[in-house]
Amino acid sequence: MAVDIGTGLLAIGAGLAVGLSAIGAGIAEKSIGAAAVGAIVEDRKNFGVALLFTVIPETIVIFGLVIAIMVLQMATA
Repeated sequence: MAVDIGTGLLAIGAGLAVGLSAIGAGIAEKSIGAAAVGAIVEDRKNFGVALLFTVIPETIVIFGLVIAIMVLQMATA
């Protein structure tokens, strides 16, 4: 089955959207996780806020996945 260059470039773009957003979230979560653990050690009441701040960067990966799905839908249309 022959596929034109545009479809391949769309697939590369979808992969980059997910991959780069995951790398960015990992870099952000590294610092946030360390600070969250330190805050929890000092006062256990900070657990809820620390958990919330740890989860926020993961939404960036979900946005990257949504963009990738939209790009791949363009490839099939």
